[in-house]
Amino acid sequence: MTIVIHHNPDCGTSRNVLAAIRASGAEPVVIEYLKTGWTRPQLLALFAAADLTPRTALRTSKSPAEDLGLTDPDVDDETILTAMLEHPVLVNRPIVASPKGVRLCRPSEAVLDLIDESALADFRKEDGTPLAHPVAREA
Repeated sequence: MTIVIHHNPDCGTSRNVLAAIRASGAEPVVIEYLKTGWTRPQLLALFAAADLTPRTALRTSKSPAEDLGLTDPDVDDETILTAMLEHPVLVNRPIVASPKGVRLCRPSEAVLDLIDESALADFRKEDGTPLAHPVAREA
């Protein structure tokens, strides 16, 4: 069972997701997309599998999205996708692919749908809070 995480080590959410994957017993393939960049087919495949569009996957905070005019609602998905290829930081993260599916794991709890969470009973995020489905927290 191969899990792939498109990871930014400077991002707390991405680090939490990577740690949760490893705590579940899996050793994922880690792709530091800020170093490797993206390809058009790669992004299109990830977005299709995760039911995302370039606009819904666009990282607007701590990115050049606004400076590039990409937050304007009239900007089309092709323009956003082209900008993502030129500026990998524009893609929100982390994106995780597993045999159970592909998700933008933001918030980090989204990764629970993709891994064996039974091994995560004592897992804590960097801030000390448990990683759990929102329904489980309310119970």
